[in-house]
Amino acid sequence: MIAHAGLLARRIDGSWRGALIEGPSGAGKSDLALRALDLGFRLVADDRVVLWTCEGRLFGRSPATLVGLIEVRGLDVTGEAALPFCEVTLVAAPGIPERIPPLATTERLGVRLPSITLPYREASAPAKLGRALSALYAANQRRM
Repeated sequence: MIAHAGLLARRIDGSWRGALIEGPSGAGKSDLALRALDLGFRLVADDRVVLWTCEGRLFGRSPATLVGLIEVRGLDVTGEAALPFCEVTLVAAPGIPERIPPLATTERLGVRLPSITLPYREASAPAKLGRALSALYAANQRRM
C-alpha cells in the first residue's frame, strides 16, 4: 500500500523507531520533517510511503523514485540522506490535541498502532514527536 504521508525515524536503544506523518497536502508534513531532521531524526520517506506488514509489524520505505528526496516548500525538492526502511511504531495526524489526551490508537494494514495529534507547524512539534516515540519505547520495555 502507498500512503500519502511522510516517514521519519529516530534511533532509540539501538533500533530505528518510525513515525508515520499523515495529513492532507499543505498540512505541514514536510515542514515538520525538516525541523525534526535538525533534531536528529532521519528521513525514510517524504510525500509517499510504501507500507507493508511482516509478522504483525508495520514497516515503511520510500518509493524508488523518491528515495532521498524531500520537498522544501518555496525552495525545491532537495536531497537528504535517508534510511532504506524502518518499522512504523507511531502515527501522527495534524490538529490541536487535548491538553493531556488519553492514549489513542489507529489501524494500518491490520496493525494497531499508537497515534497522536500534533500541530505540525508549532515550534515544539518535532520535540513532541521525539518524546512520544521515546515514551512508547519505554512503555513497551516496562511491559516485557
